Amino acid sequence: MASEHDLPPQTRIGPWGRHATRSVYRNPWIHLREDAVIRPDGNPGVYGVVEFSHIAVGVVAVDDSNQIVLVGQHRYPLNYYSWEIPEGGCHKESDSPEQAAARELREETGLEAKRWDYLGCLALSNSVSDEVAHLFLARDLSHGPAAPEPTEILQVKWISLKEACRQVLEGKITESISIAGLLRARHFLEREKSGLPKTEYRREV
Repeated sequence: MASEHDLPPQTRIGPWGRHATRSVYRNPWIHLREDAVIRPDGNPGVYGVVEFSHIAVGVVAVDDSNQIVLVGQHRYPLNYYSWEIPEGGCHKESDSPEQAAARELREETGLEAKRWDYLGCLALSNSVSDEVAHLFLARDLSHGPAAPEPTEILQVKWISLKEACRQVLEGKITESISIAGLLRARHFLEREKSGLPKTEYRREV
C-alpha cells in the first residue's frame, strides 16, 4: 500500500494521488481522460474524468407579470421530452457566460433583456466531470424572432414562476440547471420584494 508521502506534491488532488493520465476520447465538446490514481485508502485504481470544452449557461427570463419562459425539446441521451429554462453554453476561451446567456435567450426564444442579475454557478456532475453552469435572471424583456440551431426543434411556453417552482417540487421539471435556476430566481425576487440585500453568488464552484 502506498503512503501519501510517496507521492510528489504536484500529483496530490485532495486525498487522492495521480501518477499518470491518458486521453481516451476527444471531440469538439468533450474530452474523456483516464487517470492512474492512488485512492484515499492507499490502493491503486483508475478514475475516468469527462472534461467539457464549454461552460453551460441557463436563463430565467421573467416578464412584468411574473411569467417565465420555458423551452421544450427532446433530449437524446435519456430519450425523453424536457421542459427547461433557455440554456446553452460558450467555449471557455471565447465569449463570457453573460454574452452566451444573452445569445441563447435570443436564439431560443427571440427575447432580449435589458436587466440582468447573476444567480450563481453549479457543478453539474462533479463525481465524473468538470462541467460548470452559470445562472442568470433576465428582466425588462422585449420580443423578436427566434433563431434556434438546425439541430433544435423547440417549443416555447409561458407559465408563472410560482407554477414553474411547483413543477420543480413535484418532479415534473427534472433538468438540473432549470431546477436550480428557478428556485434561485424565486429566492432572489422574494428577497428583492422584501427589501432584503441582494444575494451575492460566487462565480466559482
